[in-house]
Amino acid sequence: MDYLLNLKNNDVPVIATAIHDGHQLSEEALKLMALSSEDRLREEDPFTGAWTGVVENSLIVKTSRFEVDLNRARDKAVYLTPDDAWGLNVWESKPGEKFVRSSLQTYDLFYKNIHDVLSEFESKFGKFVVFDVHSYNHRRNGPDAQPAAGKDNPEVNIGTGTMLDRSRWKGVINNFIDDLSSFNYFGRKLDVRENIKFRGGHFPEFVHEKFPDAACVLSIEFKKIFMNEWTGEPDKEKIQTIFQALQSAVPGVLEELNKI
Repeated sequence: MDYLLNLKNNDVPVIATAIHDGHQLSEEALKLMALSSEDRLREEDPFTGAWTGVVENSLIVKTSRFEVDLNRARDKAVYLTPDDAWGLNVWESKPGEKFVRSSLQTYDLFYKNIHDVLSEFESKFGKFVVFDVHSYNHRRNGPDAQPAAGKDNPEVNIGTGTMLDRSRWKGVINNFIDDLSSFNYFGRKLDVRENIKFRGGHFPEFVHEKFPDAACVLSIEFKKIFMNEWTGEPDKEKIQTIFQALQSAVPGVLEELNKI
């Protein structure tokens, strides 16, 4: 498992993560892989790693979710059938037990390491926030087809469904959504809603379970309005503007966290 962990500011109880940013595969995974690089990229979360820079503490996973998916429960972390992977035939031949065991060992090590990091946050601050940054597709019917209806596909989905007690963190959540919604995004406001498309995956579920009174994980899913999800081509101006939007919400999060 290849990831970049930066803990540069010991005074700020916020860490931003991009656990689906990665595109790298091990040599063994590459030998077994049926999907092209382009097909894999379409279901990964490219450019989300750049957004973790809105705070000085960050974690960016460089290994592709197609080798091991850290946002799924352990028994589903390695995609074995098309049903596990949006109907895609991931492998030329089904991975053997040795490959799966090795992938799950890296999965277990990642979770041990992130538990150690967040335990230090809890010891130092008592409570902390995780920006769990992702992106999602909205043009699954093809590059020339109509995008998915906005009614059920907000531009930014804030997943809080894995929290054990939302009321404890309501000030942080509501302030974050308000600040992100009020940002001037090319002369208009972003459509930011809570728990519409996604409620959060295994990663926030793990963090909330292990740190029930200390952790507030905001699973932030950006619709891929900042790139061409079929070609992988980024819109650099939109990526930078979304960075600024996220950055604008950090002070309010810290202010509300201090009130708890």
